[in-house]
Amino acid sequence: MFVQQGTAKARTQEIADEAGVNKALVHYYFGTKDALAQEVFATAMQAFMPRVFGILASDTLSIEDKVRTVVREQLDFHLARPYLAPYVMSEAHTEPERVRSIMQRGGAARLDVLRRQLHKAAAAGTMRRIAPEQFVVSLIGLLVFPFMARPMLEVIVGVDAARFSAFIEARKRELPDFFLAGLRP
Repeated sequence: MFVQQGTAKARTQEIADEAGVNKALVHYYFGTKDALAQEVFATAMQAFMPRVFGILASDTLSIEDKVRTVVREQLDFHLARPYLAPYVMSEAHTEPERVRSIMQRGGAARLDVLRRQLHKAAAAGTMRRIAPEQFVVSLIGLLVFPFMARPMLEVIVGVDAARFSAFIEARKRELPDFFLAGLRP
């Protein structure tokens, strides 16, 4: 309910109905709708952010393998949960402290290995210099934008709901090469 409608629009009775319980039970376990929203948001964030940063922090994967793995896994993840990215972004704007708290707890700043890899590749002349923060923001932005802007994409590029999965499958094949080409010197 929160993910599809956002926290502000979700009503406790609707949440209870969808869960198959009565409203009093929701209040008993969570106290308030906001406390429940906090749990839902934390679960949503923990479902995908640790995996992304785990891949990027790997010292056994090359930069190219990291990009290909993150693209494949994240597009599959978001295709199975198309409302998640818009929900997370909406909550990030309305409850920024909630996002900060979860991100800090999850150790989102584990970019040291990636930083070393990017520096080494730039020094070898195989990649242009890029800050790891810019690398991560650019990659994640390219991954989640189609899900964030889905209603606009349906109009602008003619990708209706029935063809959205095929659009994402094509993106899964094309995005790694596009992103990696932008890193070449």
